[in-house]
Amino acid sequence: MSAAITVARREGGDPLRFDVCVREGDSETRHRVTLSAADAARLGRGAAAEETIAAAFRFLLDREPKESILPGFDVSVISRYFPQFENEIGAYLAK
Repeated sequence: MSAAITVARREGGDPLRFDVCVREGDSETRHRVTLSAADAARLGRGAAAEETIAAAFRFLLDREPKESILPGFDVSVISRYFPQFENEIGAYLAK
């Protein structure tokens, strides 16, 4: 079953702030995520910041269950856990 990822941008400047909901069947997790404007431009490769966040979550969900994703984090920490993240996010933006 594929997860539905909902990304809502919150008010604020830099870093950009997002509320993310990941739903699979009848269960969901909620996350507060930040993304610097510089990282949004570099990682997003022209995509909207919301799409970059969704791509980051698709990447994470391919590697761990939604319940293992931290409830709050900055996108820059993903590379600490998964060093291939920055090289592979482009493929997830295309999905």
